[in-house]
Amino acid sequence: MRSRSPPRPTHHWAVSACLLVAVPAAAQEVLELPGEDRLLELRFEEVYRLGTTAGEAWEQFGNVGDIGFDGAGNLYVLDRQVERVVVAGPAGEFVREFGRKGEGPGEFEEVHGLAVMRDGRAVVSDSRRLVFHIFQADGRVGRTVRMDFTVGVLRIGNFVTQPGADAIIAVPSAADEYMPSISPWLSLSERERLGGTSEMPPPASSHAIERMVLDGRWAETDTIAEGWMPAIDEQATSAWPKRAQSERRLVFAALAFPVLFPDLHRVFRPDFHWGVLPDGSVTFADSSTYTVKIAAIGSGVVRVLRRPIRPEPVTNRIMRAERRRRLDELQANAEPGEDLRDERERIDNLEFHPVVPVIRGLATTWDGHIWVVRRGEEPLSDGPIDVLTADGRYLGSYPAGATAIPDAFGPGGLVAFIETDELDVETVVVKRIVGS
Repeated sequence: MRSRSPPRPTHHWAVSACLLVAVPAAAQEVLELPGEDRLLELRFEEVYRLGTTAGEAWEQFGNVGDIGFDGAGNLYVLDRQVERVVVAGPAGEFVREFGRKGEGPGEFEEVHGLAVMRDGRAVVSDSRRLVFHIFQADGRVGRTVRMDFTVGVLRIGNFVTQPGADAIIAVPSAADEYMPSISPWLSLSERERLGGTSEMPPPASSHAIERMVLDGRWAETDTIAEGWMPAIDEQATSAWPKRAQSERRLVFAALAFPVLFPDLHRVFRPDFHWGVLPDGSVTFADSSTYTVKIAAIGSGVVRVLRRPIRPEPVTNRIMRAERRRRLDELQANAEPGEDLRDERERIDNLEFHPVVPVIRGLATTWDGHIWVVRRGEEPLSDGPIDVLTADGRYLGSYPAGATAIPDAFGPGGLVAFIETDELDVETVVVKRIVGS
């Protein structure tokens, strides 16, 4: 193994301008990682595929939602269209399925998300009933946990189980789905039926990483840490059509769920990327620089990992190229005779973040490695994937194009990808990492 420069630790007590931690301040260890890339080889072997046209009836999916592995290597697939969860064994064999449309125990009125615990239990959120269904490892109905309406599924988005606890972790402000069935402007009687309050959730001003404990009748929420959220572009808001400005629902939604309205953000703004580690802590990236933070329950951010890779300044050439790309895309997707003047004007008036973010994605593996996707040759292209450890080691980088981030990581090097063919048929491909 090639030698690598050791990280240089420092400690500080200052509060970062772009991190608002909702817990007592603690010392943050800052580790400076090497700047030179160390290339890693990545090889996969395919284990099985689910959902192919030649497959059996049980593996035909209508709309694959979330997927996840348990500690035995079983894969759980949420099919949102038929409101069920299918479990496949380590070799791709049928194990069981559970859940269905309905109003009884273990049935879904409107299934939303799935997260799998390492012991085989599964958590399924129901966006109509505003509950989490918890299923036992054998698929039997366990119990339901009610959500507080003010932190309903619309403000949860994707969620992940916290290893070693009856809890899930989510970043509500980073949700990229809009669920009309539980929209904040439901009638008062509908809210009362769901057990909710009449108060609207406040506008999102930061990315709160929330833990929801599911060991009682009601979910109890606390905040692990808060990441920086770029402010909404006020100029873009004022440029909205008057029709939209007059609709209180749209204005509220834009403030409460800014991820749903990308036109209100400056181009190349940094997105929020996060993942959960095996010890229950959370790692996230919230800035344009190469900065990865580790946050622990009750302590907030305890460690910061940095590489000396600078974000590229946004020049006039980059702005012109991005406007041209969007105009070309607009024209290619337009209907014959469609009036595009408003959209062209919006593109002409785009505002830009001053730099292109270094980090484009982040994920955590089953054994606790952190995969960090860097930008590629073009501002919006993916580049190498760095492999880090939570204690601050840089292990190396997979070259650009070696793989996309898997949709699920499992034990023993298992990974799963959701693929869609030219006929929009969804398949789940399970592979094993055999070389690194």
